[in-house]
Amino acid sequence: MNKSIKIGFAALAVATSLQVFAEDVEVENEYEAIGWTPIAVGIASPVQLPWGSHKWDVFGLDLNVIWTDAPKMYGLGIGGIAMATRDTLAGLQVSALCNWASADVCGMRVTLGGNIAYGNVYGVEAGLFGYRTSELWGWDTELIGSYQPKFWGLQISGLANVATEQSYGCSIAALCNWAPVDYGFDLSIFNYTTELHGCQIGVVNYAKECPWGFQIGLVNIIMDNSWKVLPLINCYF
Repeated sequence: MNKSIKIGFAALAVATSLQVFAEDVEVENEYEAIGWTPIAVGIASPVQLPWGSHKWDVFGLDLNVIWTDAPKMYGLGIGGIAMATRDTLAGLQVSALCNWASADVCGMRVTLGGNIAYGNVYGVEAGLFGYRTSELWGWDTELIGSYQPKFWGLQISGLANVATEQSYGCSIAALCNWAPVDYGFDLSIFNYTTELHGCQIGVVNYAKECPWGFQIGLVNIIMDNSWKVLPLINCYF
């Protein structure tokens, strides 16, 4: 009897494991496309034609009144409230509150809310704020601020531009520009970098190290320079 009970529990454990595995596979493949369509039109995903926006790659026009969700979108996407792509986005995406990309973005995204990406962004973005977990290559204009690990190009923000690793190009913000390694031109009230290769213009400029470059402002700080704090201008070449 005890042996039978043990076998029963073992069988139950195996069955439970298989069910969990099947559920994981189902979740993993939840957004795998079943085909593609040149036009997707509807109210909110999946209430649209063809049925189930997140099951169809859109190569052409993606238009929804409230919300749209697709694996891939190549072309023009317009969402009344928000738009999401689970795979690559290439083209123009416009929404009222949010543009969401789980993978790379190539093209242009415009919104009154946030531009969010969990892949690299190549192109132009404009909105209230930008949040990216990888790299931005191009031109970014945000009313509040821009955030990403690495940046190449031009970024203009109402409050702050933040690069958690490196910034290459031009960063303009009303309040603050922040980048550990900075190559290029910064213009703001406060500019901060650990390693400066370029130019900082602001009220207060700070660089821990400056292999080459200069600062123009009211207070200019280069910690590894002979004159660490200077008014008007500080430089090292």
